[in-house]
Amino acid sequence: MKKFINNPDDVVKDQVEGFIKCHQEIIEKTANPRVLKYKKSPILGKVGIVTGGGSGHLPAFIGYIGENMVDAVAIGEIFSSPTPQAFLDAIIASESGKGVACLFGNYAGDKMNVKLAIKMAKAKGIEVRTVVANDDVSSAPKEEKERRRGGGGEILMWKIAGAKSSEGGQLDEVIDVAQKTVDNMRSIGVGLFPCTIPAFGKPNFEIEEGKMEIGIGHHGEKGLEIMDLKPSKVIANIMLDKIIPDLPFYEGDEVVVMLSGLGATPVEELYILYSDIYNELKNKNIVAYKSYVGNFYTSLDMGGAFLTLLKLDEELKRLVDLNAYSVGLKQF
Repeated sequence: MKKFINNPDDVVKDQVEGFIKCHQEIIEKTANPRVLKYKKSPILGKVGIVTGGGSGHLPAFIGYIGENMVDAVAIGEIFSSPTPQAFLDAIIASESGKGVACLFGNYAGDKMNVKLAIKMAKAKGIEVRTVVANDDVSSAPKEEKERRRGGGGEILMWKIAGAKSSEGGQLDEVIDVAQKTVDNMRSIGVGLFPCTIPAFGKPNFEIEEGKMEIGIGHHGEKGLEIMDLKPSKVIANIMLDKIIPDLPFYEGDEVVVMLSGLGATPVEELYILYSDIYNELKNKNIVAYKSYVGNFYTSLDMGGAFLTLLKLDEELKRLVDLNAYSVGLKQF
């Protein structure tokens, strides 16, 4: 293992300290070292937007703190949920009197700890409502959608809910549009090679040379199928064939395309894959209204990519178009 670290057990602490030092124009510490917030939060009259999750996915989650985005984030260890206290402190850091929308991915630890945090917040008189992203089509059949994991679509959930909150939306309205976003998007990942958790010092799973895994999760969760590595055009078709019929997306739909690398795939390759996705969408008469290509939700140094499509209506188009300023997403 060759990495720029000091002590493997201090990786999260050290990365957070570096992140704060680098982005002081946006980020502010709180009394809890495992909670960061937007330096202008809480914003009077605005519903607070909170999320959280395990580390190892930068720029998710702390990279989406910012203007018209997330107000506060609870930080967990590598691939582990934040504590209930961290979620509670993030809720408190974002609360301005209009309630808090806690928007996170469908993982057992996060669900349990958010539930406990909400109980503690209620005792303090803070109203918190939640939306759980479950956009990863590979993690459970469509008939068991409630079991599906959160995927790269969480970023679009934060983007759109953050925009609604900044417009002055009430808590119910922010929750409704966040849920609509989740209901209208589907995601899938493809893994090329595994990642290494610093504390373990070796890859946490295997993908043989010359193979790829369709449907892999952000933590190396088992996918749908392992097959020989294919050309980019074929991979694009495989990914779209899994997610288009699942919603379904139809001819004439306008969509947001988000293609995120998993940490070790060059952006150059992501653009090759995006081009093939774009062409196939065009062949199907599905319009890529807005596209994001880059490293938005990674998995340490895993090789591969995660694709999300979001079907748009007029409200979602307006909100996704609103300016945003965060480390992970800047839009003017």
